[in-house]
Amino acid sequence: MVYFGSTIGARFQTGHNVIIREDCRIGDDVSVWSNSVVDYGCRIGDRVKIHSNCYIAQFTEIEDGAFLAPGVTIANDLYPGQSTSAAMMSGPQIGAGAQIGVNVTILPFVRIGAGCLIGAGAVVVRDIPDGSVAFGNPAAVRGKVRDLRAIESRVDAVTDSVSRYRFTGPPDAVLRMAGSKR
Repeated sequence: MVYFGSTIGARFQTGHNVIIREDCRIGDDVSVWSNSVVDYGCRIGDRVKIHSNCYIAQFTEIEDGAFLAPGVTIANDLYPGQSTSAAMMSGPQIGAGAQIGVNVTILPFVRIGAGCLIGAGAVVVRDIPDGSVAFGNPAAVRGKVRDLRAIESRVDAVTDSVSRYRFTGPPDAVLRMAGSKR
Protein backbone atom coordinates (compact mmCIF):
# COMPACT_ATOMS: atom_id res chain seq x y z
CA MET A 1 0.00 0.00 0.00
CA VAL A 2 1.35 3.39 -1.00
CA TYR A 3 -0.07 6.45 0.78
CA PHE A 4 -0.93 9.73 -0.92
CA GLY A 5 1.92 12.16 -1.55
CA SER A 6 4.74 9.64 -1.92
CA THR A 7 6.79 9.50 -5.10
CA ILE A 8 8.37 6.28 -6.28
CA GLY A 9 10.95 5.93 -9.06
CA ALA A 10 11.13 3.48 -11.92
CA ARG A 11 11.36 -0.29 -11.54
CA PHE A 12 10.15 -0.36 -7.92
CA GLN A 13 9.68 -3.90 -6.56
CA THR A 14 7.74 -4.92 -3.50
CA GLY A 15 6.73 -8.03 -1.62
CA HIS A 16 3.50 -8.78 0.24
CA ASN A 17 2.10 -6.49 2.95
CA VAL A 18 4.46 -3.55 2.32
CA ILE A 19 3.39 -0.10 3.50
CA ILE A 20 4.87 3.13 2.16
CA ARG A 21 3.48 6.04 4.18
CA GLU A 22 2.82 9.57 2.91
CA ASP A 23 5.43 12.08 1.71
CA CYS A 24 8.21 9.57 1.05
CA ARG A 25 10.60 10.00 -1.88
CA ILE A 26 11.90 6.72 -3.23
CA GLY A 27 14.43 6.48 -6.07
CA ASP A 28 14.82 4.13 -9.02
CA ASP A 29 15.46 0.37 -8.81
CA VAL A 30 14.42 0.11 -5.16
CA SER A 31 13.02 -3.07 -3.63
CA VAL A 32 11.09 -3.29 -0.37
CA TRP A 33 10.37 -6.88 0.57
CA SER A 34 7.47 -8.48 2.42
CA ASN A 35 6.06 -7.11 5.68
CA SER A 36 8.20 -3.96 5.74
CA VAL A 37 7.02 -0.46 6.61
CA VAL A 38 8.54 2.79 5.38
CA ASP A 39 6.97 5.46 7.58
CA TYR A 40 6.20 8.99 6.41
CA GLY A 41 8.71 11.60 5.30
CA CYS A 42 11.55 9.21 4.41
CA ARG A 43 14.08 9.71 1.61
CA ILE A 44 15.38 6.57 -0.09
CA GLY A 45 17.95 6.76 -2.89
CA ASP A 46 18.43 4.65 -5.99
CA ARG A 47 19.23 0.89 -5.91
CA VAL A 48 18.33 0.52 -2.20
CA LYS A 49 17.24 -2.92 -1.02
CA ILE A 50 15.12 -3.22 2.12
CA HIS A 51 14.61 -6.85 3.06
CA SER A 52 11.61 -8.43 4.84
CA ASN A 53 10.22 -7.37 8.22
CA CYS A 54 12.00 -4.00 8.39
CA TYR A 55 10.66 -0.86 10.03
CA ILE A 56 11.97 2.43 8.65
CA ALA A 57 10.94 5.24 11.02
CA GLN A 58 9.78 8.68 9.91
CA PHE A 59 12.43 11.13 8.65
CA THR A 60 15.01 8.45 7.83
CA GLU A 61 17.36 8.94 4.91
CA ILE A 62 18.86 5.95 3.10
CA GLU A 63 21.38 6.82 0.40
CA ASP A 64 22.03 5.08 -2.94
CA GLY A 65 22.92 1.40 -2.98
CA ALA A 66 22.38 0.68 0.72
CA PHE A 67 21.14 -2.75 1.83
CA LEU A 68 19.05 -3.52 4.92
CA ALA A 69 18.87 -7.23 5.89
CA PRO A 70 15.74 -8.80 7.40
CA GLY A 71 14.42 -7.39 10.65
CA VAL A 72 16.25 -4.04 10.68
CA THR A 73 14.48 -1.61 13.01
CA ILE A 74 15.04 2.12 12.84
CA ALA A 75 13.95 4.52 15.60
CA ASN A 76 13.30 8.25 15.42
CA ASP A 77 12.20 9.31 18.90
CA LEU A 78 14.86 9.40 21.63
CA TYR A 79 12.40 9.77 24.52
CA PRO A 80 9.08 8.26 23.37
CA GLY A 81 6.07 9.88 25.01
CA GLN A 82 7.78 13.22 25.71
CA SER A 83 6.42 16.15 23.71
CA THR A 84 9.84 17.81 23.22
CA SER A 85 11.27 14.57 21.89
CA ALA A 86 8.30 14.16 19.53
CA ALA A 87 8.89 17.67 18.19
CA MET A 88 12.53 16.76 17.46
CA MET A 89 11.91 13.39 15.79
CA SER A 90 14.67 12.50 13.37
CA GLY A 91 15.54 9.18 11.84
CA PRO A 92 19.14 8.21 11.12
CA GLN A 93 21.01 8.71 7.88
CA ILE A 94 22.43 5.59 6.24
CA GLY A 95 25.25 6.29 3.78
CA ALA A 96 25.62 5.12 0.21
CA GLY A 97 26.47 1.44 -0.15
CA ALA A 98 26.17 0.71 3.58
CA GLN A 99 25.17 -2.86 4.48
CA ILE A 100 23.08 -3.29 7.60
CA GLY A 101 22.92 -6.83 9.04
CA VAL A 102 20.01 -8.95 10.26
CA ASN A 103 18.07 -7.58 13.26
CA VAL A 104 20.14 -4.40 13.62
CA THR A 105 18.54 -1.56 15.60
CA ILE A 106 19.52 2.00 14.68
CA LEU A 107 18.66 4.84 17.05
CA PRO A 108 17.63 8.40 16.10
CA PHE A 109 20.14 11.05 14.95
CA VAL A 110 22.79 8.44 14.07
CA ARG A 111 24.86 8.77 10.89
CA ILE A 112 26.16 5.54 9.36
CA GLY A 113 28.85 6.35 6.82
CA ALA A 114 29.13 5.30 3.20
CA GLY A 115 30.27 1.74 2.61
CA CYS A 116 29.90 0.61 6.24
CA LEU A 117 29.12 -2.95 7.30
CA ILE A 118 27.02 -3.23 10.47
CA GLY A 119 27.03 -6.75 11.95
CA ALA A 120 23.92 -8.75 12.76
CA GLY A 121 22.12 -7.86 16.00
CA ALA A 122 24.04 -4.62 16.55
CA VAL A 123 22.46 -1.67 18.32
CA VAL A 124 23.81 1.49 16.69
CA VAL A 125 23.73 4.37 19.17
CA ARG A 126 26.54 6.59 17.78
CA ASP A 127 27.82 7.69 14.37
CA ILE A 128 29.86 5.15 12.40
CA PRO A 129 32.56 6.58 10.07
CA ASP A 130 32.69 5.78 6.34
CA GLY A 131 34.00 2.32 5.43
CA SER A 132 33.87 0.94 8.97
CA VAL A 133 32.88 -2.48 10.26
CA ALA A 134 30.85 -2.17 13.47
CA PHE A 135 29.01 -4.70 15.61
CA GLY A 136 27.91 -5.37 19.17
CA ASN A 137 25.59 -3.76 21.70
CA PRO A 138 26.26 -0.93 21.66
CA ALA A 139 27.84 -1.15 18.21
CA ALA A 140 31.55 -0.34 18.20
CA VAL A 141 33.86 0.15 15.26
CA ARG A 142 36.01 -3.00 14.99
CA GLY A 143 37.90 -2.27 11.78
CA LYS A 144 37.57 -1.25 8.16
CA VAL A 145 35.65 -3.00 5.38
CA ARG A 146 38.79 -2.89 3.21
CA ASP A 147 40.58 -5.11 5.78
CA LEU A 148 38.00 -7.92 5.87
CA ARG A 149 39.27 -11.34 4.85
CA ALA A 150 37.78 -12.58 1.59
CA ILE A 151 34.66 -14.66 2.21
CA GLU A 152 36.03 -17.63 0.26
CA SER A 153 38.91 -17.85 2.77
CA ARG A 154 36.44 -18.08 5.67
CA VAL A 155 34.11 -20.87 4.53
CA ASP A 156 34.16 -24.45 3.27
CA ALA A 157 31.67 -26.04 0.90
CA VAL A 158 29.18 -28.50 2.40
CA THR A 159 27.97 -31.17 0.00
CA ASP A 160 25.53 -33.11 2.19
CA SER A 161 23.20 -30.24 3.16
CA VAL A 162 21.02 -27.57 1.63
CA SER A 163 23.11 -25.18 3.73
CA ARG A 164 25.90 -24.96 1.17
CA TYR A 165 28.77 -23.48 3.24
CA ARG A 166 30.05 -23.34 6.82
CA PHE A 167 32.62 -21.26 8.66
CA THR A 168 36.12 -22.67 8.97
CA GLY A 169 38.67 -22.22 11.73
CA PRO A 170 38.18 -21.51 15.44
CA PRO A 171 34.86 -19.95 16.56
CA ASP A 172 36.35 -16.51 17.18
CA ALA A 173 37.80 -16.45 13.66
CA VAL A 174 34.40 -15.18 12.50
CA LEU A 175 35.13 -11.89 14.28
CA ARG A 176 38.77 -11.52 13.24
CA MET A 177 39.71 -9.41 10.29
CA ALA A 178 42.95 -9.32 8.35
CA GLY A 179 45.48 -7.35 10.34
CA SER A 180 43.36 -6.98 13.48
CA LYS A 181 45.15 -7.32 16.81
CA ARG A 182 42.76 -9.45 18.82
